[in-house]
Amino acid sequence: MPRAGPPAVHLIDASYFVFRAYYSVGLEMVDGDGQPVNALYGFGRFLGDLLEAARPAHVAVAFDESLATSFRNEIYPAYKKNREPAPPELKRQFALCRELCRLMGVAEFGSPTHEADDIIGTIATRLRAAGHRAVLVTRDKDLAQLVRDGDHYWDYAGERRFAYADIEGQFGVRPERIADFLALTGDSVDNIPGVPGVGPKTAAALLSAFASLEELYDGLDRVGSLPIRGAGKLAAKLEEHREAAYFARRLTVIACDMPLEFSLETLLRRKPDLPALDAFYDRHRFGPALRRQAERLAAQ
Repeated sequence: MPRAGPPAVHLIDASYFVFRAYYSVGLEMVDGDGQPVNALYGFGRFLGDLLEAARPAHVAVAFDESLATSFRNEIYPAYKKNREPAPPELKRQFALCRELCRLMGVAEFGSPTHEADDIIGTIATRLRAAGHRAVLVTRDKDLAQLVRDGDHYWDYAGERRFAYADIEGQFGVRPERIADFLALTGDSVDNIPGVPGVGPKTAAALLSAFASLEELYDGLDRVGSLPIRGAGKLAAKLEEHREAAYFARRLTVIACDMPLEFSLETLLRRKPDLPALDAFYDRHRFGPALRRQAERLAAQ
């Protein structure tokens, strides 16, 4: 159970849940103009269910606006270029999901230069200094690097929660070492190359013996004696790709110091704006389920 103290702040990584809704709710769900609203409806169900079940006092929803325009694309133009662009019928629904958050009384954020991960990392880091814990609502392994003592990584879709001590068993290394881990292995999802031939098991073994990329490269002479398959040739391979590993970490580490205006008060969950929600749901031809849920949330 979460420890006592200042209230935990729920930080929601929206993109996964919007995409999940888009592909699980049929495109036949359309508004009065014939525009698909399936992702909007599915995201609304997710958000309402989470708010109703968890009753968070403070919450923020982070959206990705910068798939091709983030500072990481400036560092490495091929970053995430392996991904197909979102279909037009989905892109317009992201803006609607942000509008829905506001009508539901929930703070939402996006940035043309930073990703949702960076927004979440910046909020979590600033509030941690004031003693607040974070509940990271996501399925993105990258965000596990933010977990510290008292925080939780909540795989909401998988109905699993991980505390700080659980992260290594789930992802292979401690939270503080995940960015280094991904720098060594690479991350095919984000099109980040790593050190050739270094897979998850090897990277986990290295980062069990060394606390960081810096410590690893300062101690390459010790790598050959580690109980790792192919250890005898591993030090030379790491040395050959030293620059690539450090370059990759510039992409894998979450920026926790981006410019972002917010306060704990702005993250305080407000009651849903029921009249505005009714008009919003009418516009998108939604039935009574989300309306009744909003009424229950307003009465909490």
